[in-house]
Amino acid sequence: MRGFVDSIAFLGQWGRFQQVVFFLLCASIVPNGFGAFTLVFLTDIPSHHCLVPESNLTKDWRNNVIPVKVVNGKQELSSCSRYRLDVVRNLSAQGFIPGRDVNLTDLEQEGCVDGWSYSKDIYQSTIVSEFDLVCSEQWKQPFTSTVFFIGVLLGSFFSGQLSDKFGRKPVLFATMAVQTVFTFIQVFSTSWIMFTVLLFINGLGQISNFVAALVLGAEILTGHVRVIYSSMGSSLGFAIGYMLLPLFAYFLRDWRSLLLALSLPGLVYIPLWWLIPESPRWLLSQGKVEEAEAIMRKAAKWNKVQAPRVIFQDNDVDKTEIHTKQRLSAIDLYRTSSIRTTTLILGFISFTVTAGYYALSFNTPQLHADPYISCFISAAVEVPAYISSWLALRYLPRRLSVIVTLLLGAVPLYLIQLVPESLSNLSLALEMFGKYGFTTGAALMFAYTAELYPTVLRNTATGIYTTVSRLGSCVAPFLLKLRGYLLYLPYIILGTLAIMSAVAALFLPETLGRPLPETIQEMQKREDKVSMHLWKRNPSARVTLGQSTVII
Repeated sequence: MRGFVDSIAFLGQWGRFQQVVFFLLCASIVPNGFGAFTLVFLTDIPSHHCLVPESNLTKDWRNNVIPVKVVNGKQELSSCSRYRLDVVRNLSAQGFIPGRDVNLTDLEQEGCVDGWSYSKDIYQSTIVSEFDLVCSEQWKQPFTSTVFFIGVLLGSFFSGQLSDKFGRKPVLFATMAVQTVFTFIQVFSTSWIMFTVLLFINGLGQISNFVAALVLGAEILTGHVRVIYSSMGSSLGFAIGYMLLPLFAYFLRDWRSLLLALSLPGLVYIPLWWLIPESPRWLLSQGKVEEAEAIMRKAAKWNKVQAPRVIFQDNDVDKTEIHTKQRLSAIDLYRTSSIRTTTLILGFISFTVTAGYYALSFNTPQLHADPYISCFISAAVEVPAYISSWLALRYLPRRLSVIVTLLLGAVPLYLIQLVPESLSNLSLALEMFGKYGFTTGAALMFAYTAELYPTVLRNTATGIYTTVSRLGSCVAPFLLKLRGYLLYLPYIILGTLAIMSAVAALFLPETLGRPLPETIQEMQKREDKVSMHLWKRNPSARVTLGQSTVII
């Protein structure tokens, strides 16, 4: 019996049909680059101090009504207090001069009872200045990002299962619509609570769109084209959006204008519904053979080739297996010992690479005083990382590639501790090299996960993988806070996690040069064959992990 790839071999790998699917799916991911890091600008905290209403104050008192504090060896105006205004007015009216007639340290202070004055040197407004998320309300600023990532986490979890049940294409366009519509509605937020609720819903579609597009392309495309799409094409679509973000933000300094501009590109994707097909692999897994053949016949016309009279008659996804496949769920990722081991290891690695990716991305503002340049540098690093992931998937074994990228992420973070303070540029270069390693690893893991699991569980598995990885993004900001206890502690933790993940990756099966599995039985056979092959080569190299024996 022939497999799916053999059944559609008559199409070739890079005809007009594959080109359209490839580039349109990559284009559909560009808005994800917008949305993933928009909060860098939306939640940035402008310089601020207590508002001083217009009053009869002398110039000297107006210049000194805000206390001066020493922060990190530098003098700065207090952000959350001022000298009692009624006292200052009285002293000003009596002609006292601050610093000469009055010792300012003896004056009583009060909070910003009249609000705050925000600097507009960089931003016209952010949600921080709009809703006064400072001083006693400052906890709302990081919590806003946390709420977004919780939405991303839940969206990743449920979208994968919905995609396996209802199809890749409906979920792809539904999640794109969620991003577009709720980004637009956020523009009209009248309170922080309203903004945060809408941001949570927006997060539900954020990475879910990326996962749906990744799996759809991986199941339609074949051979080297599938590899380049899964590793570099889809990721470069994300990177392009990421690099465009600081360009939009530079010209649109008001947060409402920025969100409005980022929501409009979603309208461009409406016509894609009639151009992007459903996954024929998924249709076959649901017993919809006629619909799958109709897509392939249309593809044959686009590629100007002759389709056989019967395309999928010999395909090894037959109707006797369909009812079993429809009952598969996330539980099946843990049902057998070997598959459970693979799932747990993938989860650990995904948590590590995502925590490293976001921690180093959030830490990039120190690269440059200008946040727009900082954001662009952070985004630009991803381009060579995604190209490297494609080259690795093209020429190197998957398992080896993942291990090497994890080590590339870990080693620079350990070396940073040895760099003298005078060589700050070298420290930043090492940090960006570490991000390069984690970014390459994250791209590899998306493609690797899609290759490990069968069609009926592929989107569920990718969704679970993404869900676990979102836990890493939620933890990342808190890891950076640990610098208050020990300057290099975040780097030590991330480096150690990466080393542990590299060791765990040794127990994963290899997928290089092997067709995508269609059923869970095929996945099981693949792992059993790999284990038996390694057992024969080195029967003494075995490790018991849980209830399964894993061969090194």
